[in-house]
Amino acid sequence: MTDMTAAPPDQGSPRTGGAAAVTTGADLAELLRRSARGDEAAFAQLYDATSRRLFGLVLRVVRDHAMSEEVTQEVYLDVWRQCARFDSDRGSAISWLMTIAHRAAVDRVRSSEASRRRDDAHASSHQDIDFDTTAESAQASLEAQRVRRALTTLTDAQRSAVELAYLGGYTHTEVARLLDLPLGTAKTRIRDGLIRLRDTLGVPA
Repeated sequence: MTDMTAAPPDQGSPRTGGAAAVTTGADLAELLRRSARGDEAAFAQLYDATSRRLFGLVLRVVRDHAMSEEVTQEVYLDVWRQCARFDSDRGSAISWLMTIAHRAAVDRVRSSEASRRRDDAHASSHQDIDFDTTAESAQASLEAQRVRRALTTLTDAQRSAVELAYLGGYTHTEVARLLDLPLGTAKTRIRDGLIRLRDTLGVPA
């Protein structure tokens, strides 16, 4: 049996070849199930069918082409290792894939920002500290932590929709298309997620 902790077949850069045969969510779900059994050909088909879409999502978040290619490859490595965890009863295959891609992109942005902040802090370590600026930065950091904790209270479906809409900057129509959902369902998930976030954060209605 194929070792699912090993690197997946080399897929190169995002491409479209071979994607035409994969047209439905059921097709993608079947490719994930076959990949979970170590079927490298199925994984290659999955890559061909979805890589442009996932790369586009990552690029929109990361906003750097070369870095987005790196993140996309990391996403497929993660998918290869985790595809056995896909559960079609909890959502569509493309929604599962897009969620992994979006989180990886957000993590890369956060990591880059943290590195930049460390560099900035080092550069200014010998300068006088502006108390007001420091206080504002601390407050913003605390607020961001509260929001991240609040996001963990959402269901997977709600969190995917809310993150795409308010962290990824997508419209409701784009969220529906990315998650392979009817527009009304996407709007409902975003609305319900925001209501839960508001209640968790204690924001007045």
